[in-house]
Amino acid sequence: MPLDVFLALVGFSFVSSVTPGPNNIMLLTSGVNFGFRKTIPHMFGIAIGFGVLLLAVGFGLREIFLQFPVMRTVLKVLGGAYLVYLAWKIANAGPVEAGEEGSKPMSFMAAALFQWVNPKAWVMGVTAMTVYTGEPDFFSSVIIVTLVFMVVNFPSVSVWCGFGVALREWLAEPVRLRIFNVSMALLLVASLWPMLS
Repeated sequence: MPLDVFLALVGFSFVSSVTPGPNNIMLLTSGVNFGFRKTIPHMFGIAIGFGVLLLAVGFGLREIFLQFPVMRTVLKVLGGAYLVYLAWKIANAGPVEAGEEGSKPMSFMAAALFQWVNPKAWVMGVTAMTVYTGEPDFFSSVIIVTLVFMVVNFPSVSVWCGFGVALREWLAEPVRLRIFNVSMALLLVASLWPMLS
C-alpha cells in the first residue's frame, strides 16, 4: 500500500472512529455510569468486533449482500431494534450506587457482537474496504485496513469514555444523571436516522 494511501486510511479510520455514533454514545454513557476501568472490556469489544467485521466484509460478505439485498435490510431492522432497546436501558439506568439488578457495563462479547448490527460500523466497513483495498495484493490490503482500524479505533473510542468519566462528579446528582441518560438515549436513537434513511 503506497504511503499516501496508508496515511489517508489512518485519517479516515480516526475520523470515522472518533465521530459520534452508537458506539461512542454508549461509551460516553458507560464512562459516566461505570467509570473507565469497568468500561475497558466494552472498548476492546468494539475494536476486536469491528476488526472481525472488516475481515468478513473484505473477504466476501459484501458480495453476498450485493446478491441478496434483503439480508442488508434485515440487518438494518435488527440493528435498529437493538439500538432502541439499548436506548431504553440507558434512559432507565439509575446511579450505579443504587445497586440495581442488571446495572453493569456492556461486556466484551456483547460489544463485539453489537458491531454486526451497528449501522455505522457497516457503513464504515464497506467504505473502508471499497476505497482502501485493491490489486495487486488484495489480501494484504484487507489485512492492513483491518489492523489500522483496530489500532486507531481503541484510543479514538476511549476518548468518549474519558469524557464520561470527567462528567461523573457533575452528574452525581440524580436529576442531572437522569437528564443525561435520557438525552444519551435520545441521541442513540437519533444516530439511527442517517444510517437507515
